[in-house]
Amino acid sequence: MKKLLFQFDTDQHPAVFDTVVAYDGGADHVAGYGSVTPENVGGLVDGAIFTRAPKDKKNTAIFIGGSNALAGQALLWAVQKHFFMGFQVSVMLDCNGCNTTAAAGVAKLATSGVLAGKKAVVLGGTGPVGQRAAVMLALEGAEVTLTSRQLSSAQAACDAMQTRFGVSLKAQAAVDCDARGEAINQAQIVFATGAAGVELLKPEHWVNNTTIEMMADANATPPLGIGGADMMDKGTERHGKIVWGAIGFGTLKLALHRACIAKLFEDNKQVFDAEAIFALAKTMA
Repeated sequence: MKKLLFQFDTDQHPAVFDTVVAYDGGADHVAGYGSVTPENVGGLVDGAIFTRAPKDKKNTAIFIGGSNALAGQALLWAVQKHFFMGFQVSVMLDCNGCNTTAAAGVAKLATSGVLAGKKAVVLGGTGPVGQRAAVMLALEGAEVTLTSRQLSSAQAACDAMQTRFGVSLKAQAAVDCDARGEAINQAQIVFATGAAGVELLKPEHWVNNTTIEMMADANATPPLGIGGADMMDKGTERHGKIVWGAIGFGTLKLALHRACIAKLFEDNKQVFDAEAIFALAKTMA
């Protein structure tokens, strides 16, 4: 029986990236649907859960994507509300790689040193990856500050993550490179998660910082988020800091994404959101 993955995207067009990785992860066929909302998802879910016998439902799964992690979370909850005893399929949430990218980056940082008890700053943290990276660092025992150009945006992201995960994050406004340099003054861990092609720190903002122990940058599009780092860095020592670049931990991100897709088809009751994906990442790092 063929393994069918239904890709529900909150954006107009389902992400090609997610479709490719789905096939590489073992799906036999991927059907993508765009502009999916909690209001219109019901019929799609019904088609997935009613069509196969109980023993065969593990061969059907749902992937939720899109550029907005909060919209994706709402869609995940809506999908699950349509499940009932004996009628459900496994589902994964990874809007813009929010869970797999964050999990891979934080898992690699954890291989470079202790996270618990450290001060961590997530730069450009209001996007999907930044929000989940902040959560995962907090779950590992770090004291996490999330920055954005606007304090209100940072606070809204912190509030949303506290509601969903029960973690306490600090919001801080950082409007430019100098302000972000100030934000990391006392940090031991820095994770840059800004938009592609946006430099968040210049070399002079971190090279001579004596408190920083570890850094990661999720941006692979020049200019990088952390000036002076390299997208290929794999736990590379630079100026006394251990640095992970987007490609450096991206190998784990892709392997993790594929592994999650494969596991969706092991049974019909799995939910791969941040917690499960991060747990798997730590075993693979």
